[in-house]
Amino acid sequence: MTSPRTPSAPGVTPVSTPIDDEDVVVGMDGATVRRGDTILLDAVDWRVELDERWVVLGPNGAGKTTLLRLAGAELHPTAGTVHVLGERMGRVNVFELRTRIGLTSANLGVRIPGDEIVSDVVVSAGYAVLGRWREEYERDDTGRAEQLLGQLGMAGFAGRAYGTLSEGERKRTLIARALMTDPELLLLDEPAAGLDLGGREDLVTRLADLADDPYAPASVLVTHHVEEIPPNYSHGLLLREGRVVAAGLLDEVMTSEPLSETFGLPLTVERRGNGRFTAHRRD
Repeated sequence: MTSPRTPSAPGVTPVSTPIDDEDVVVGMDGATVRRGDTILLDAVDWRVELDERWVVLGPNGAGKTTLLRLAGAELHPTAGTVHVLGERMGRVNVFELRTRIGLTSANLGVRIPGDEIVSDVVVSAGYAVLGRWREEYERDDTGRAEQLLGQLGMAGFAGRAYGTLSEGERKRTLIARALMTDPELLLLDEPAAGLDLGGREDLVTRLADLADDPYAPASVLVTHHVEEIPPNYSHGLLLREGRVVAAGLLDEVMTSEPLSETFGLPLTVERRGNGRFTAHRRD
């Protein structure tokens, strides 16, 4: 890992590394996204490198999902430049590029047919389709799907219909699907949203294990809550109103001052011995 690019104070963007650095998985320079008169992202500079696990955190409307869509080659910037896996957006076939990226999101989950078999939800990622039809899969493909489901605690669910799963089981199925193609970049858009306490804790533990795997891809996880940050994540990016408040090493970014600025109220943030964060309003 290269030396940390941590801002000296909230609101200061870290110094960029060269955009053609082969270790840069996602590189944004002045990335801006506008919709009419509304600015969704405002001149964002950001780097994700090969061995990094990033958390993106901010209030509703901060631009987190827009940022993830840029990183996932699903959106082009209105201004600035975005490089993903060494390719510049606007100068690459995004359909080919997306096969190298694993993505989970609520939008993806609602598009899966309820009668789709869980193992097919996972294996069909190889063709980047939802709903298995006439495509053929090798034994190695189905074996990998079963292995990933097993790693995520879903071994007994391979033959179940997706629509019969609990919310936590669906989230884990989608993560298995995202990993199916052995991606170079993993993007997780609010993976713990809608989960009860037990489901959240189970998922956070599994994501922490995945983050600890040296062979796992570079990862970016979007969330609203510091309690959902898995241990073993390395970096944090804070957004407010489309702008970067702070970015850098997690222990230096997920602290009281920058998070108070991000959410617009005084917060006390603590990190416990198990690597988990907590936050509460400061009296």
